[in-house]
Amino acid sequence: MMFLSWVTLATDAIMLTIESQSVIWARLSQMALGRGSPAESLLMVTEKVNAFAEATATIAAGGTAHHVVKGYRQKVRANVQRLGC
Repeated sequence: MMFLSWVTLATDAIMLTIESQSVIWARLSQMALGRGSPAESLLMVTEKVNAFAEATATIAAGGTAHHVVKGYRQKVRANVQRLGC
């Protein structure tokens, strides 16, 4: 059982990495092509600050690393869909 939870966490972390890279690529490509907006740039920064605060609150409330990764993945997947990655 413990091994399975580690495998699940590792799989989710790998997926988070792949999905995050897609979002980073989309945003940087938009900027390079002059299609980026100040609102998107601000969103990039505020998302990270908010995600850190949520992760801290999750851990402080007794959550696990898996809960944190799942929360990050939800936000990144929303960006993937919004940006059309």
